Amino acid sequence: MENSNNNDNLSRFWFAASNMVPPIGIFLYFRHKGQFPKKARKALIAALAGIPIAIVAGYVMNNYILN
Repeated sequence: MENSNNNDNLSRFWFAASNMVPPIGIFLYFRHKGQFPKKARKALIAALAGIPIAIVAGYVMNNYILN
């Protein structure tokens, strides 16, 4: 069954917010996974990509910049 709704696209703001604060992306995934699967998947991918980026950025900040 094809979804004829054109609103199945995550906005740039929510993509960036999901990437910077992964719990937002996880929340958006569970909120939209039934009605907007593409939007939900993009939010989840952004959230999961944000976790290693935050770990690396935290390591660099703690060991090289704030030292």
